[in-house]
Amino acid sequence: MSQKIDQERRQFVSVAGLAAAATAVAPGVFLLGGSAEAEPRTDPVTDKVRYGMLIDTTKCADGCSECVTGCEKENGLDLLRMPEGADPEEWDRQRPRWMRTVKVKDRLTGRVSTLPMMCQHCEYPPCVDVCPTGASFRRADGIVMVDRHICIGCRYCMMACPYKARSFIHENIDRQLSIAPRGKGCVESCNFCVHRVDNGESTTACQDACPHGAIVFGDLNDPNSEVSKALREKANTQLRADLKLNTGVRYRGI
Repeated sequence: MSQKIDQERRQFVSVAGLAAAATAVAPGVFLLGGSAEAEPRTDPVTDKVRYGMLIDTTKCADGCSECVTGCEKENGLDLLRMPEGADPEEWDRQRPRWMRTVKVKDRLTGRVSTLPMMCQHCEYPPCVDVCPTGASFRRADGIVMVDRHICIGCRYCMMACPYKARSFIHENIDRQLSIAPRGKGCVESCNFCVHRVDNGESTTACQDACPHGAIVFGDLNDPNSEVSKALREKANTQLRADLKLNTGVRYRGI
């Protein structure tokens, strides 16, 4: 299916009124500048870089959710409010989440690990395979994203994701950030803080928020990057390795 869709129809306007330059990162997808110190991207996205993350669950503290809080503040999910008259339990189940904490038990040892769960940024993402419009796509640098301008809300990607990493927007959104626009009837998920990546920053919000130093982000293709060094030094695995998706997120200690 052709990805060359009229860009004028899909270009969005900043709802937060922030003065920032727009950068084209994929056909029809525009992101707004964030940091004043960082340099915005000027070169096309290429496969010379593959972004990824190592999460050391041996450093994750039981009950800690600082990474989730940091993610939600960075991307405006903390601005969402439960609709008047809604059932609190239903709202908690359905409200958008880009990250959540889960517990995983080793059946052999009985050891229980607490870990953050988000989009795993697969090399072969099932969400992309099933999307009928091309709204779900994988950038050349390995970041898996959703173009909300052509998402029709069919939720096939949510059913295909083995990590339950995607959320559907059920309600109207009246408060949001320009760096993370969202709208009712669309699917969204973690995008490795792509607005930071495309403005020259080197960390994600969850990494910065973690008080235990459990999260390392960077270029998997660069042998000298912090994440590559950490992956070489520490035994690690991918979740559901049996699916052979070659995820960009790896875990230690599970």
